[in-house]
Amino acid sequence: MSFEIVKKDLTNWQNRKEWFFNREFTDTYEQWYEGPYKRAEVWQKKVIKQLVKKDSRINTLLEFGCGTTRFTRWWHQIGIEASGGDISPFMLSQAVHLFKGDLVMADSHFMPFKDHTFDAVAFITTFEYYRDPVQVIREAARVGKHGIVFGMMNRNSPKVARRRIQQAFGKNPFYVTATFYTPNHLISVIDEALKGREYSIEWTCTGLPKWFPVQQWSVPYGDFFGLYVKLL
Repeated sequence: MSFEIVKKDLTNWQNRKEWFFNREFTDTYEQWYEGPYKRAEVWQKKVIKQLVKKDSRINTLLEFGCGTTRFTRWWHQIGIEASGGDISPFMLSQAVHLFKGDLVMADSHFMPFKDHTFDAVAFITTFEYYRDPVQVIREAARVGKHGIVFGMMNRNSPKVARRRIQQAFGKNPFYVTATFYTPNHLISVIDEALKGREYSIEWTCTGLPKWFPVQQWSVPYGDFFGLYVKLL
C-alpha cells in the first residue's frame, strides 16, 4: 500500500474537517491509548469480547474505522481473524507498520466487498462520525453474514458535557463532528436500517468511575457501551 499520492492539504471527509485527517493527531494516536485511556481500553475489550463470543459463528471480522488497528490487532487474541478498513490514509499509514493482516482504504458507506464476505463487521468508537448511519448499517449487514459489533461512546456520560464545553473554548477537536448515541438511540437507528430482517440485540455499559462498586452493567449510563446485533 502506498500513501505517496496523498496530498498534504487533505484534511476533509464528508465535506468537513476531521481530526483523523490531521497528522498532528494521527501520528500520536497510539500514545494516547498507552496513557490515561489504558484502563478504559481494558474494560472496553472485556465487554466487546463477552458480547461477540456468545455467537459461535463469528470466526472472521472486518473492523471498519480501524484507525491504527488498535483493536484490529486484538481480535486474534479472542480467536477471530480480523481485517481492517478506514477512510483516513494517515491512520492507515500508521496501521501498515503495526498490523500484519489485510487493510483497505475505503468509505464505510460503500464497502468494497461482496455480500457475506465476513462473519461480522465491527465499528469501535468510529460509528459516531458517520453522516448516514442507516446506510452504513445496511452495508455492514450486507458484508457481514452473522453479526454487527458496535463499541460506542455513550451520550449518557458526564464526559459528553465536558467535551462540548471544551469544544466551545476551542480546546478539544476530536468530537466536533461526532454524534453521541445512547443504547436506545442506536437501537432505533438499527431498527430503521434493518427493517424486514430478523435479528436480536444485546448491549452492556462500562466506563464507570474506579470507586464505583461495579465496572459493567446493563444500565444505559457510563462512558462506553458495547452492542451486538445477531443476524438471524
